[in-house]
Amino acid sequence: MKPFLNLAALLLSVWLAGCASTSITPNSDKNDPYALATPSAAPGVQSNSPSPGLRIPVYPTGSLRALPSVALTMAPVHALTPPADMWDRIRLGFAMPDLDSELVRDREQWYSSRPDYVQRMTDRGSKYLFYIVEELERRNMPTELALLPFIESAFNPQAVSSARAAGMWQFMPATGKHFDLTQNMFRDDRRDVLASTRAALDYMQRLYGMFGDWHLALAAYNWGEGSVGRAIGKNKKLGLGTAYTDLKMPMETQFYVPKLQAVKNIVADPARFSITLPAVGNHPYFQTVDIRRDIDVTLAAKLAEVPLDDFRALNPSASKPVLLAAGTPQILLPWDNAEIFQANLEAYGGGPTASWTAWIAPTTLKPADAANRVGMQEDELRAVNNIKGRMLIRAGSTLLVRRATSVLLDVSNHVADNGHLTLAPEVVLRRTTVKAGKKDTLASLARRYRLNVDDVAQWNKLSASAAFKAGQKVVLYLPARAKATRIAQRTGSKASNKKTAKAPVRKQAIAAKRKVAPAKKANR
Repeated sequence: MKPFLNLAALLLSVWLAGCASTSITPNSDKNDPYALATPSAAPGVQSNSPSPGLRIPVYPTGSLRALPSVALTMAPVHALTPPADMWDRIRLGFAMPDLDSELVRDREQWYSSRPDYVQRMTDRGSKYLFYIVEELERRNMPTELALLPFIESAFNPQAVSSARAAGMWQFMPATGKHFDLTQNMFRDDRRDVLASTRAALDYMQRLYGMFGDWHLALAAYNWGEGSVGRAIGKNKKLGLGTAYTDLKMPMETQFYVPKLQAVKNIVADPARFSITLPAVGNHPYFQTVDIRRDIDVTLAAKLAEVPLDDFRALNPSASKPVLLAAGTPQILLPWDNAEIFQANLEAYGGGPTASWTAWIAPTTLKPADAANRVGMQEDELRAVNNIKGRMLIRAGSTLLVRRATSVLLDVSNHVADNGHLTLAPEVVLRRTTVKAGKKDTLASLARRYRLNVDDVAQWNKLSASAAFKAGQKVVLYLPARAKATRIAQRTGSKASNKKTAKAPVRKQAIAAKRKVAPAKKANR
């Protein structure tokens, strides 16, 4: 019996030691009503002893209060596989507030009633959509901005407006230069797919930073940031709203955002508008390929085994028949054709790949004289360098000319980046104002005075298809001799009218003299 009691006592002591080892760490904040009271040590137990000991129970002090609510945020759940279709990917990234207005419905009707037009521009855009969406997502921008080239240019990178905006993002020359888009004799980066997209997204991010609203940013992209800023300032002074729909804007800008909203709505639900969007895979269409030597555009397309039109669609900044490695160090090719190009280029050998080069005019020359110096026909020299009419080539101008077999070096970096062509008229032009006739158009006046239609349009800030009202004043720049001739003709016509009016009087005077003269003679 006694061993049994000893064993029970031993087990009880072990159990009490285990209970005493449990402790609660007190909260050090004395002002917190939920802080635990500092425990006092049990009699005979050191509170600072490293070994566990028996401690008295501790309880919260102060009054009870409700626990604060905490908003829990959930990370977005991404699908394990990306969308197979590019249109689905664009829809997932829509982030701009929708615009609902009569203008939007008007543009929806306009696009949905032209399915062939929508088909053409979406076919063109399919080459560039993946790259643009990738850039938008990388910058955390709304993906509906990928649809903006539909509004600007119908996704035509060669598009040029009457105001000289160029490329699928429609950059004006000055704005393009501000965003580092090179425009020279050999290339126009406003048409370059990569460069113009980078510049357009840079510009739109800057505008969004200025206005804090995507609709206002787009209005500024179309109308100009200064114009939108002034319109907002004017409305503030009048106590009016400053949203996009509150501003008084030109008709083009009023339709600008509604056009984008209409295209967005069609992409969001094409079946609702009886539109069929072409299948666009969610994968790259093109990739970049480095070039190390000047190469003719036709040869590059041939080596890549790509139709010339498709090659130009991916490399629209190359307006000349040759690609200069110093200015255009890489080209875009369809994804599967890049390796084909590299293999064919290696097999082509070390022969010349360019039949054109650059030539600097040493002095001011007529096109015919310049053609003689470089061994070309004048018509070919004019055509490849876009020289029209009676013009002189200024000294220091860069011309694209046939490359002789003796020329071994490619065009230098300096010439490729800074080449320019400056022309001057053979005769002095003077500003002249003429009055349009009842049925005159810009084109008919240009033909009458033997002028270029685009020049007349630029002088008068009109489109080439403009028509005039009778008596409307039109500015022309005519050769000084032509102006003098025209004035002489006008003066001559007035003088002839005066002569015609005075003719009967003079004839009567002469006849009277003749009658008197014989009588006098007879008296003598």
